[in-house]
Amino acid sequence: MEIEKQVQHLTERLIYIRDIFGDKHNENIRLLVSKMEDYRRREPSLSVRERRAAVLTLEDLFGFVEKKLEAELSPMDMVRIVRHPQRICLRDILENVYDNYTEIGSMGEHSIDPSMVIARAYITRRRGKKTIDQSVMVIGQEKGHGEEFRNGGSVKPWGNAKALHYMKVAETENIPIHTFVFTPGSYPIEDTPGAAQQIAANIYGMSSLKVPVISVISEGGSGGAEAIALADRRIMLSHGYYSVISPEGAAAIEGRLRSGQRASQELVEKCASQMQITARDNLRMGYVDHVIQEPNLGARPYHYEFFRNLRQELLRVTDEVSISVRGLHLFRALRLRSRRKQAIKGLDFEKAYVRWNLPSSAQNRLVNRRHRKFRRLSLHAAPDYTPFSKRLSSLWQEIGWGLYTHFKYDMLQRQQQKVAEYVDEVKSEWTLFFDRILAPWRMLMSKIRGAERKVSVETERQLTELSEWDDNQEQRGGNWVYVSAKARIDRAVTCPNASTHGCLDLWAPDLYGEFAGVCTNCGHHFPMEHQWYLHNVFDQGSIFEFATDVEASNPLGIEEFEVKLAEAKRKTGHKSGCMVFEARINGVRLVVAMLMAAFRGGSVGAAEGEKFIRAAERASRKRFPFLAYVHGTAGIRIQEGTNGLIQMPRCTMAVRRYIDDGGLYIVTYDTNSYAGPVASFLGCSPYQFGIRSANVGFAGPGVITETTGILVPPHYHNVYKALSRGHIQGIWDRREMRFNLYRALLTMGGRNLYYR
Repeated sequence: MEIEKQVQHLTERLIYIRDIFGDKHNENIRLLVSKMEDYRRREPSLSVRERRAAVLTLEDLFGFVEKKLEAELSPMDMVRIVRHPQRICLRDILENVYDNYTEIGSMGEHSIDPSMVIARAYITRRRGKKTIDQSVMVIGQEKGHGEEFRNGGSVKPWGNAKALHYMKVAETENIPIHTFVFTPGSYPIEDTPGAAQQIAANIYGMSSLKVPVISVISEGGSGGAEAIALADRRIMLSHGYYSVISPEGAAAIEGRLRSGQRASQELVEKCASQMQITARDNLRMGYVDHVIQEPNLGARPYHYEFFRNLRQELLRVTDEVSISVRGLHLFRALRLRSRRKQAIKGLDFEKAYVRWNLPSSAQNRLVNRRHRKFRRLSLHAAPDYTPFSKRLSSLWQEIGWGLYTHFKYDMLQRQQQKVAEYVDEVKSEWTLFFDRILAPWRMLMSKIRGAERKVSVETERQLTELSEWDDNQEQRGGNWVYVSAKARIDRAVTCPNASTHGCLDLWAPDLYGEFAGVCTNCGHHFPMEHQWYLHNVFDQGSIFEFATDVEASNPLGIEEFEVKLAEAKRKTGHKSGCMVFEARINGVRLVVAMLMAAFRGGSVGAAEGEKFIRAAERASRKRFPFLAYVHGTAGIRIQEGTNGLIQMPRCTMAVRRYIDDGGLYIVTYDTNSYAGPVASFLGCSPYQFGIRSANVGFAGPGVITETTGILVPPHYHNVYKALSRGHIQGIWDRREMRFNLYRALLTMGGRNLYYR
């Protein structure tokens, strides 16, 4: 029976190798196949001892071939490894790494989303003769071994919501969180709360969790990975991949394939290599902290030594995170250095106990360290060519603004507010006291007079008549400062709603001039260039652009991408797809980050992320409101790989710092806004609005159909659908954006809005 199990095991290993390599390495695969067939042919005539010897010989041969193939693995081979049903999954880790666990938030198929598994687990350690169980919250995507109901680890919005809920539970109970990333990407569905909105909520929430968070990445696909991967330490398995998009998706974009077409295998392999998605690549770029070596051709459930190593690594890094924020800085540094030396010598961390629950002071240090860590990431991919003299001047301005706002708002105005509050309380008590004393006298006098107070005709008119719009007060009648270049085209334009709404053709000079690109019949908004908003929304002459020398680059050295970037820079006159500036609306000063669709579809890379972060920091330093105007975004720039993907947590953390400091963050979507930015630093705003006729969502209709096979209904992503799902809070007419923004600035939250 034992020999039969060994033979069955070798058969599964052969199937695994053939699945991974396909038509490659045929000589090695043919050798294994011939040896297996030879053994099966001779098996009936062999004695038990001869069978055992033959099986041992086969195992040695398999080990030799696997080692040889390991040395020749390509990035796409690793992608196939992490996708294979024989690959380890979260349940294998729960069974072999932790000493005991209880699955919570439902089990198996009986779950709100079986793709996301939550477990309360513990690891047993020793301190001298005493045994201690250390609790941890385990959260991760579950692929299973061919279990279809797991949806391949592709999590739906409510699965991510479940994960965030139990992260908050772990924070309440002051226990560490271990997350395991096994996903090709989130399921692109917009049902409430919406894929993008929920991922944004997860990233926003994780950015300031006050407990240690450790993330282990096997298959890290885009936003689905980021939903649970924002961590103090990120470990990656040596055969895993972490990428902004799947190689097949990148090949479809690069090859400009139409619906139903498939990219060639050569193009897919090329994209997998160019995007630098492997563990070694991500370690070199600084996006993971450590790589755990797996057995040849990847870890499978029978590799028990791998599970032991993973357990030791989880203990080590969780200890390190806890030590790094405890006690005095000098002693922390000495302890960490000693810990790393012990790790090199092979210390058994099960016998080296460290407390994982943190006091409040250490919790605050932990959050600050996490924010500083992500702030430093990807700076190499966003070159800043600002001259030294200009940088020095900007530094002095920042210091000056910091001192000015601290003195004016934190010291002077805070004391003034205390005095004003005290005076108001005294006045209110005094007024109430006199009202009670004089009430009988007033009642007597009113009876004596016996006459009712008359309301003037003017007062009555103001109270009862409807208000009228003042054309001179707001630009609404076509007196635009900036008129689109499309207004110079002498042709008729047909509204896309003509067949259903009976719209008449419009003459382009009228449509794009006086009408501001809005159909006079149905109100459909034709796309307008971002310059229209710059000149017609903000006060004239108030725009001051900064960070102009931060430039989009080609950090991965993608072929021909330099040429495409140069063309985008020449066409738009900007060095990146994000323009950041200060401006005024009716005298109210604010900081604006604008994503421009004209620059590579408004896609976000390292430069755009860096500029967005600087804008949020500037708004916080100057105590200004912060507006993100999305003229359009196609998502994260795939040509930058993980350098672009990391902007999701980086920018979200900047927004979190700004909002926690008391700022007002408003997002306005226009044209088409999709993918990573919407699923992170845009989608986390408490105040999101859409310009009429815009589309907002996690993935476009084509991507949804390609990944799920589901045909989305018409207008699936339009702003009215987004409003009904709760993704946005209102819909604005383009012509009223200036008025609506000003009204929002005067009425919406943020305790540091001192301009009111």
